Amino acid sequence: MHIGLIGLGRMGGNMYKRLTEAGIKVTGYDRNPDVSDVASIEELVAAVPSPRIIWVMVPSGEITRSTVEEVGNHLDSGDLVIDGGNSRFSDDFKHAELLAAKGVEYLDCGVSGGVWGLKNGYGLMVGGDAKNVERAMPIFDALRPEGPRDEGFVHAGEIGAGHYAKMVHNGIEYGLMQAYAEGYELLAAKDIVKDVPGSFKAWTRGTVVRSWLLDLLVKGLEEDPGFGKISGYVDDSGEGRWTIEEAIANAVPAPVMTAALYARFTSRQDDSPAMKAVAALRNQFGGHAVHAAKAADAGPSSGTGSTQE
Repeated sequence: MHIGLIGLGRMGGNMYKRLTEAGIKVTGYDRNPDVSDVASIEELVAAVPSPRIIWVMVPSGEITRSTVEEVGNHLDSGDLVIDGGNSRFSDDFKHAELLAAKGVEYLDCGVSGGVWGLKNGYGLMVGGDAKNVERAMPIFDALRPEGPRDEGFVHAGEIGAGHYAKMVHNGIEYGLMQAYAEGYELLAAKDIVKDVPGSFKAWTRGTVVRSWLLDLLVKGLEEDPGFGKISGYVDDSGEGRWTIEEAIANAVPAPVMTAALYARFTSRQDDSPAMKAVAALRNQFGGHAVHAAKAADAGPSSGTGSTQE
């Protein structure tokens, strides 16, 4: 199999490597010529044999829309485009309609795994026609984690369903991270607790709150005890907001996810220990940027690891 991949950044570059290691030939295009195989999207399309599969892995919004439009202008009827970025599910309807006018097929794929995906594989949530999912299954099998397919991959439903599932996944992620972070702040505030990192590490086996996120929080604490190197300012990528909007639209109560999103807004006003923990977690699993602590806030720290997740 030979596919095209547009976008070779933090996620796309690792996906390129994982696909190649699985025996799938990939021609990649990126605006950065240092990592690109070809000089343009037109050259990319020309390099991939027909019927083509082109995976788009660029930032959501206008960049994705314009990329889908541009690649569609060079594709033929029967080709397939997969949007693996963090697009809002409602954008998938527009992308599919745009490509359908040219006879080009479309799938949306929510991708989870962050900077660890190259090693561990990616959780994949796909929306679209079953025949297109089956056609692209060798790609999905190469990207997903080892083990049973249904533990790392789902054909969630119709077009938009993949990104909708990923949106809800990220909303849940917000709530989980916030709970760990508040627990961290409470432990750190109590004078009788002398080993906060050790307390979290003791939960990583045998307890009901063990998880990969907990493992990453322990890693972050070991690298930077007290999170003295980073501020408590926490960004949000958009999917948390979209989740709450959908909860409102469907009259589904979502108090935990809503509170977690609002806590991120609060973090932009106050530098709290809990939000430092959330910032560190986002850095650990996704490589998301962190904001450096102000000189007055950065106390002594024995951590020697990077603050980037």
